[in-house]
Amino acid sequence: MKTKRDYPIFTVTAKGERWLSTGHPWLYASDVAAQPDTFENGGIADVAGTGGKYLGSGFISEKSKIRVRLLSRNANDNFDRTFWQRRVEYAWAYRKSVMSETDRKACRLIFGEADGFPGLTADRFDDIIVTQTTSFGMEKIKPMLMPIIYDTLTADREKISGIYERDDEAMRQLEGLEEKKGYYPLPDVATPGKDSVIIVENGVKYIVDFVNGQKTGFYLDQKYNRRSIMDIARGKRVLDCCTHTGSFALCAAMGGADRVTAVDISKGAIEQAEKNAKLNGLSDKVDFVVSDVFDYLDTVKKGEYDLIILDPPAFTKSRKTEKAAYRGYVSLNTKAMKALRRGGYLASCSCSHFLGEKEFKSAIEAAAKQSSMEVRQIEYRRQAADHPILWNVPETDYLKFYLIQLV
Repeated sequence: MKTKRDYPIFTVTAKGERWLSTGHPWLYASDVAAQPDTFENGGIADVAGTGGKYLGSGFISEKSKIRVRLLSRNANDNFDRTFWQRRVEYAWAYRKSVMSETDRKACRLIFGEADGFPGLTADRFDDIIVTQTTSFGMEKIKPMLMPIIYDTLTADREKISGIYERDDEAMRQLEGLEEKKGYYPLPDVATPGKDSVIIVENGVKYIVDFVNGQKTGFYLDQKYNRRSIMDIARGKRVLDCCTHTGSFALCAAMGGADRVTAVDISKGAIEQAEKNAKLNGLSDKVDFVVSDVFDYLDTVKKGEYDLIILDPPAFTKSRKTEKAAYRGYVSLNTKAMKALRRGGYLASCSCSHFLGEKEFKSAIEAAAKQSSMEVRQIEYRRQAADHPILWNVPETDYLKFYLIQLV
């Protein structure tokens, strides 16, 4: 294999070559047939097939099961500042195309592999960008990449005060990276002295604690799914299960729900949700409860609610627990259906990538059968467009949202 670069070459097995030919950018360590004796962890490698055919170039991860994360399949690409500037500009231009100016004030700027940044998430919350880095290669280029992200947005007249790193993610240990968090030091930019901001989504205000909140501080992927709840909640008795900081519950209240109950097992999340309700003048319309949602649903009377929202954390993060997750979704949806009146509405979500659309739909159907109900589908939705789905990378396709009526 000949290229213009002098990168170390990783040769793949026939199985690995078939895998990469599907378009997936991950070369697993188990599919490496030969590799150099020495190479730079986090550096760039060229990947070749068994016959020497050039297959792509990407970041080396010495300790990860994913040995190389492909960045490009063009042998003429050079992974310099110009390359990354182009990638950032492309990602920002995409958000400008698929989201309104208002919605871009709180959006996912970079969604890992879907935007060509393996192991990097960047969320914008008003004037703060919050990042999470989970690959060694991305960690190494931060001194170049972080200023590019900042400069790209500010050059487009977007007000950005700083970049905060939420690198307190256990996954970093698999890459040999330490867990940490804090503001990234940008050249000639003073560090903002704040740990939260207020964003507006669908006309609802939220306090985003990007220092201590889950993940980067707020879940942006349900943005437009929450809007669909606003449209249907008017005059209804609503139960929001796994409310986190109250987003679905507040959308229902803002949409004119008669009464909303919001449940979450986390006391801290409920306290934040109560603050968000107060911020929007909705405290008198929403009751907040700290409870395990399975336990709470067991206490609810049959037919007590007109609309129930189920947005639990992922029930599985691997194929090994897929069957257990399926049973969990059946159980949760069955309990919710029994709490709904006939003719009531259910919004049921799953963010478990390893439980596909077909399996999740089957779980809802099984729950309806156990509840002696029939399902009338209103909508099937996925994650918002700022979390783009790359068809050759199934891991980018994870969120499932069914809005149904039980008849």
